[in-house]
Amino acid sequence: MLGSIMHRCSEWFVQLEKLLSSSKQICLSCGAGYDRSKPLPVCSDCWAAIPWIGEVMCSRCGRYEVCTDCIRRENTYYTQNRSAVRYDDNMKEWLALHKYRGKERLRQVLGPMLLHAYHLHRHNPVDSTEREATVQWISFVPLSEERLQERGFNQARQLAEELGKLTGLPVISLLRRTRHTDKQSFKARAARLDDLKDVFEVDGDGLAYMNAMAVKLGKHRVYLIDDVYTTGSTLNECARTLRQKLDVEVYGISWAR
Repeated sequence: MLGSIMHRCSEWFVQLEKLLSSSKQICLSCGAGYDRSKPLPVCSDCWAAIPWIGEVMCSRCGRYEVCTDCIRRENTYYTQNRSAVRYDDNMKEWLALHKYRGKERLRQVLGPMLLHAYHLHRHNPVDSTEREATVQWISFVPLSEERLQERGFNQARQLAEELGKLTGLPVISLLRRTRHTDKQSFKARAARLDDLKDVFEVDGDGLAYMNAMAVKLGKHRVYLIDDVYTTGSTLNECARTLRQKLDVEVYGISWAR
């Protein structure tokens, strides 16, 4: 009798373990269940809605259509930029949840998506000839102290850290903001250029760490992370600032374009 009861209990525990191990997780985007069949912690519907950028029209900024901003720019200080997705209404909502509504767990979705943009860089035939001789770093666009206190975190830094986990590249802070500026998304192109002039400076601590850890041979490449690439004004000013102090190539990686 006791043996029969123990056998039934054992079977019940086995069934419970199977049930728990196959239970659906919660999609970090919409809250629906998902079965871990996708590379990201999102459900099938959210996965299907991601507007990945597969091919680019502008070899400089990675835009999926002809880019007038790159044509009009007088001086370009970064080598190229690549973005993971098009910035459509769904992606705007994802970024708003992460950036403005405090859903920081979305870094586990948005950050790994940068790996797609990173591979768009590395699969460039021009890159491949110099890849082995290049010392690579990941950095990020900094926030002002006012914005950091307001938001509580730097979303670009979070994305950079997630990408660093996947690539194994060191993530360092190389830039600081010298003053607070209003949100760039509300400004016209000319206003962005004026507002960003000399707004960044090289972070002395990051520079010292880079010099201490760097291999002296080979070129140095910094992948600079930001959430959205619009006109490229922010990336270009960051690259200009870095190249005044460092002999580096600056490659932009943005989540959305």
